[in-house]
Amino acid sequence: MINQRELELLGSALQKLEEGTSDLPEFTPTFDTKRAAGVLTEVAERMQDNFPYFHPQYAGQMLKPPHPVARMAYALSLWVNPNNHALDGGRASSAMEKECIVELGRVFGWDQPLGHLAGGGTMANLEALWVAGRLQPGKKIIASTQAHYTHGRITEVLGIPFAGVPVDTRGRMDVVAIERMLAGGDVGTVVVTIGNTGLGAVDPLADLLALRERYDFRIHADAAYGGYFGLAAELDSEPKRHYDRLSDVDSIVIDPHKHGLQPYGCGCILFRDPSVGTLYQHDSPYTYFSSGDMHLGEITLECSRAGASAVALWATHRLLPPVPDGEFAQGLDSCLRAARMLWRDLHNSSLFTPMMPPELDIVVYAVNAETTTAVSARAREVFDKAAERELHLALIEIPSDLFATYAPDVAVDSETVVCLRSTLMKPEHEEWLERLTALLEASAE
Repeated sequence: MINQRELELLGSALQKLEEGTSDLPEFTPTFDTKRAAGVLTEVAERMQDNFPYFHPQYAGQMLKPPHPVARMAYALSLWVNPNNHALDGGRASSAMEKECIVELGRVFGWDQPLGHLAGGGTMANLEALWVAGRLQPGKKIIASTQAHYTHGRITEVLGIPFAGVPVDTRGRMDVVAIERMLAGGDVGTVVVTIGNTGLGAVDPLADLLALRERYDFRIHADAAYGGYFGLAAELDSEPKRHYDRLSDVDSIVIDPHKHGLQPYGCGCILFRDPSVGTLYQHDSPYTYFSSGDMHLGEITLECSRAGASAVALWATHRLLPPVPDGEFAQGLDSCLRAARMLWRDLHNSSLFTPMMPPELDIVVYAVNAETTTAVSARAREVFDKAAERELHLALIEIPSDLFATYAPDVAVDSETVVCLRSTLMKPEHEEWLERLTALLEASAE
């Protein structure tokens, strides 16, 4: 878990950082090192009560460990503790953030998007939907019933009408249902989820863009989880068809703290049209006078924001540029292959029934039983037994009609079914898959 070389590299970098303040009079803050050591020991002991998120045998929730360079750069920046609201609080880290925004924009084919980092996908999506509401006042926002639950919560906070769109058997928004809703004339924005967090499904963006030729609405892409997969070489043709059209949406959210190898929290909102920045205009009597350049606080709803997030992301981009065919993209391909291999193994198993084939790196599967109630009970049982073997999975509750598509012989006696869910988001999962599958099979016997 702890690589001592990281501590050595961080120490060397801190010495270099200190050189930047060598002209100042000597000043070293003091603290009680003995008491602090005791507190840190207690913290370390308390933190032992965690799942091993860093290990390949953790394949449950969307928790991808940060890259060592991101971890070290984040820690390094804390000795400065920059605030990227204004240049007064973070000149270097603000410049780094602006460079990161350009690089993330290029992932989606945008050269000069308006955007910034945020505390996470929820705050980034809030900004996207706030802008949508300002540009389409009084109109409804719609999203998949498999979209992240925060869209319904955000629109409630913003006072914007919201409706869910039913999904097809692959967990994607139903285009026919969307057109019926658009025909009513009261829909202002459609949220397209590029990799929903439950099933990993990619909504049919290309088909929605065709509808936009006939109806007046904005498209916001919630690519918080799946956005980076546009760099992968091994996407199947159907999701790739939609990824290839992301440059045509109005706004995009991506979370570098998911597949971007960053510490929490690091989300990002991007707008194709920089003129939406005028919606953020506000006055501050003291904040924006250190420079005539744009301060990031002038285009955000958040005020104080950790500059450390920008420093960590910038360092990661320097080491692993987010470009097709690079080392970073190859890691994403490894995750895709691992998910397909697991789905195949489950398909050939007598103990499990996989649901829809994975479009990204999430696999949902049932433990075989005669009724849906029994399937749910078995899923919880295997979940616990796998954890005893240090294989950590997740549970997901899906509608029974969706489940029946893939397990038609199971008697339906409940409205929903609990299934197992594996998120294979570590590149190491591909080489560990045989071991993980063996542990899974043993947990179900």
